[in-house]
Amino acid sequence: MKRFWLVLLSLGLVMAFSAQAFAVEVKFSGSFYAAGMYLDKTNVLKTDNVYFDPTILALRTVQPGTNTAFYFQRLRVETEFVISPGLSMVTRFDAMERAWGATRTAAGTSLDAASSGTTAENQNIAFDWAYAQWLSPIGYVMAGYMDDGGWGTEFGDSSTPLAKVQFATKLGDVAIGVYTGKVVELSRTASYPAGLADNDTDQYVAFVDYGGKNISAGLLYSYYRAAQYKAIPAVALVAYGFTPSTILAKAHQLNPYAKAKIGPVSVEAELKYLFGTAEYEDGVVGSDFKLSMLAAYVGATVDAGPVYLGGKFAYISGDNQDTSDKLEGGQIGGGWDWNPCLIMFNYDRSYWAGALPGYGGAWPPGAINGVDSGSGLFGAVGMTNAWFGQGFIGVRPTSALDIRLSVAYAAADQRPIDIVTATKYIGNVYGWEVDVVGNYKITKNLSYMVGFGYWFVGDYFKGYTTGNEVNNDYLIINKLTLTF
Repeated sequence: MKRFWLVLLSLGLVMAFSAQAFAVEVKFSGSFYAAGMYLDKTNVLKTDNVYFDPTILALRTVQPGTNTAFYFQRLRVETEFVISPGLSMVTRFDAMERAWGATRTAAGTSLDAASSGTTAENQNIAFDWAYAQWLSPIGYVMAGYMDDGGWGTEFGDSSTPLAKVQFATKLGDVAIGVYTGKVVELSRTASYPAGLADNDTDQYVAFVDYGGKNISAGLLYSYYRAAQYKAIPAVALVAYGFTPSTILAKAHQLNPYAKAKIGPVSVEAELKYLFGTAEYEDGVVGSDFKLSMLAAYVGATVDAGPVYLGGKFAYISGDNQDTSDKLEGGQIGGGWDWNPCLIMFNYDRSYWAGALPGYGGAWPPGAINGVDSGSGLFGAVGMTNAWFGQGFIGVRPTSALDIRLSVAYAAADQRPIDIVTATKYIGNVYGWEVDVVGNYKITKNLSYMVGFGYWFVGDYFKGYTTGNEVNNDYLIINKLTLTF
């Protein structure tokens, strides 16, 4: 009997000490995908290419690319711990983001694309979000690492984690908010004892957003104070499109958007305009230069029952290298989330299969330092320096099946100048691409996609030599996606 009361008392103590913990509600959501990709050419060269690479200050030899085929996957889980009504803790992690059976990436400190973790960590497990969220009497207050870079339409979006403090509230159909984000911290810390004072890059944002029944519109304003390159050696800045020197950049960005649905017609548009100055610092002699960049997008879809059709148009200014006192491109773009094609400007293709280079360092649009769809000084940019147009038509034979055909054309706004010969690239056409994509919804939470893309490569990738010839390229992909 004594043992019985002892066990009962122990259970009572466990329940008493656990009472507060039991009040926590946990919500899970996420996704998993497994995909296979075949890419016919890993570059578009027909012959060997030897050129001077300014990023390594040496000659580089590139041979014509072969094909590649592999499977890859990713698990993403978002968890919300509801501590009390209106107060919660939100986390998100990615796990097993890797090509099946492939060699693991070596450990390092550079963050992976669109992540708070490194590539090696994402191939095992990496947390991207961890923030507190409180619904106060006047609005939401959030602090920690959370999502950033998504606004308006999908064009221009690069959803990446950012450490920030944010306040947002809603007045009827109008939402307003402000936040400040720490993009780069270079002050002295225990893990970075060689820190430099006042060399941080910070972001300050205010927005207003209206969402009605058939129309939505908004305006986002951002201010960047980018001081992370004030003490960086001159050559390191070339890859970012800046005149070699130590600089302090101050930039403003205006980002309006609008969406409307009128009967069967859906229309959306978005504009990005970045302007400001880049100033020479630390006693370096030179002329300050201006920042002036524009990105614009319009898309429309007509839904006629089982058949739908539409088009997309985008313009992103490129840098005119004849104007040394102004930087007109390279720092804003189409974003990583906007993937209008399977090959050109596609984040999955570039992340998993790599860049598709041409001759003389002619990297695809959006490339920074030879890495396709790279990041600029003010965040991830995706497609840059481009005129882009696409038409598409689709059919839904059943509610579960969607088949779409699209044709796209893209060309450079500005032809780059080779830094060795001081000559411009011989062409500005990125090429034509034809894509056929089918999506089948197996169940409410399980879908399967298969796609085929063929890229007619343009003369931009011939670089600055007339005799260079390029190969066309094609891609086959299939993808199984589970959401929960």
